[in-house]
Amino acid sequence: MFRKVVRQSKFRHVFGQPVKNDQCYEDIRVSRVTWDSTFCAVNPKFLAVIVEASGGGAFLVLPLSKTGRIDKAYPTVCGHTGPVLDIDWCPHNDEVIASGSEDCTVMVWQIPEHGLTSPLTEPVVVLEGHTKRVGIITWHPTARNVLLSAGCDNVVLIWNVGTAEELYRLDSLHPDLIYNISWNRNGSLFCSACKDKSVRIIDPRRGTLVAEREKAHEGARPMRAIFLADGKVFTTGFSRMSERQLALWDPENFGEPMALQELDSSNGALLPFYDPDTNVVYVCGKGDSSIRYFEITDESPYIHFLNTFTSKEPQRGMGSMPKRGLEVSKCEIARFYKLHERKCEPIVMTVPRKSDLFQDDLYPDTAGPEAALEAEEWVSGRDANPILISLREAYVPSKQRDLKVNRRNVLSDSRPASAPGSTRPGASTSAASTNIAAPSGGGLSGAGVRALPRAARVYCACPNHSGPSLGLGPLPDGFGEGGSEPTPSGSPHVPP
Repeated sequence: MFRKVVRQSKFRHVFGQPVKNDQCYEDIRVSRVTWDSTFCAVNPKFLAVIVEASGGGAFLVLPLSKTGRIDKAYPTVCGHTGPVLDIDWCPHNDEVIASGSEDCTVMVWQIPEHGLTSPLTEPVVVLEGHTKRVGIITWHPTARNVLLSAGCDNVVLIWNVGTAEELYRLDSLHPDLIYNISWNRNGSLFCSACKDKSVRIIDPRRGTLVAEREKAHEGARPMRAIFLADGKVFTTGFSRMSERQLALWDPENFGEPMALQELDSSNGALLPFYDPDTNVVYVCGKGDSSIRYFEITDESPYIHFLNTFTSKEPQRGMGSMPKRGLEVSKCEIARFYKLHERKCEPIVMTVPRKSDLFQDDLYPDTAGPEAALEAEEWVSGRDANPILISLREAYVPSKQRDLKVNRRNVLSDSRPASAPGSTRPGASTSAASTNIAAPSGGGLSGAGVRALPRAARVYCACPNHSGPSLGLGPLPDGFGEGGSEPTPSGSPHVPP
């Protein structure tokens, strides 16, 4: 019996690579607000970064193609009167983004198709309902125009953006500050991490607590919780000894974690990013200079460490590109936008593959931009999984070089026949090299070879060859300059 030493996984060799300097976004003044947000949001069309702004809050929206140095006068989205704390792109419209701010409001913005040409100060919708700063913004994954916001007033509000009305107010489920909120796959539930060290699973339409785990992580520092595709919950936090931890929980049995791993003793909050198509979790620490990634499986120990991407500079924030915005032909399975103090640097995660074909195992059908439900349908109690799309159409095969055939015509009609005695001594012409066909009808014919008259005789010029090459008889008298000299074997010699 052989013991399996190395676990088989197609993501075992995933590696991260930063792009070249000319593909970064330079001279961006990233926000210095002390809030554990990603400060960055990205979709297949735009990159949004929360930036420093005097006299209010602002964030920058750049088309993905606008790389290089960003002018200080570049227009921003600047309608908030307080610093912006969180932003999130709508999954069903790549030109709609929502923002939450210290001014206690949530604003929804429509970005022009080709980006901003002047500062944007007028939002499409202003949602007012919080009494303290709004630090969490997240869209519903499958229902159109449904937006969730959470503030430092410990209240969770769910809005219908299309009508600007408040659908649900959950103000009694969290006794302390809410660190983060994550919807499940079909948007029927969400999980939250709270400062009271509890992880809760909540049904927003009923306003009830489905499951709760107290002291998921015993440390006092911020923790995070996200839903996985199969309904399990992945959390990051700190131990009692301030060591950073990862844990995997089954909501059906919240008593003990399925897996618990300790990472290190750094003090930056861990931000998890989850890919439901590959079951890979990427963990980025605020202030770290590395991205760790893990594969979640159904077999113990459930959380399998894959690798670490390390760079020199620490990260202020991080944005993650949706799957439909990746370059499929380069086997890219994730792309992150790392915020430095003065720039944004894309980092590409790639699975090394030799084949140029579309990789079905790396790119199963993924969530598309089409909403599965309208807001009214979701409110009425319906649930639906995301509408999936295939990435095969986004695959662009590598450019193949055309086959070039160079046919060299040895005996061309356009070349004048050589006069007797005009050839260079020592040159040779082989009958085999001219592709001459066998005699037919008294003449010689072949591809690219003109027919020779019946009286013509073809001889080999090789001094070691005896006799005429086609056996058509001796040379006529007086052929060549001064006649021909016999070779040692007796066969006539033809000067080339």
